[in-house]
Amino acid sequence: MSQEWMIDVLTDLKKFAQANGLMGLAEQLDDSILVAAAELKLNEPEPVRGRGHANQNSGVHRTLAAGDNI
Repeated sequence: MSQEWMIDVLTDLKKFAQANGLMGLAEQLDDSILVAAAELKLNEPEPVRGRGHANQNSGVHRTLAAGDNI
């Protein structure tokens, strides 16, 4: 995840909020951390796979999804 710094910043803000008695803000930041992690995971590029049958299938799926079959 190349954007992990966002999670780190939100975590630091949450710790600051907790240390200063801002519990509502800390809870909101905790929710924000979960949303950020989920969205970053969804936007991760697909891992590069080795040669073989599985790799050929994924290439077909990517081609069909991109509309390159027309």
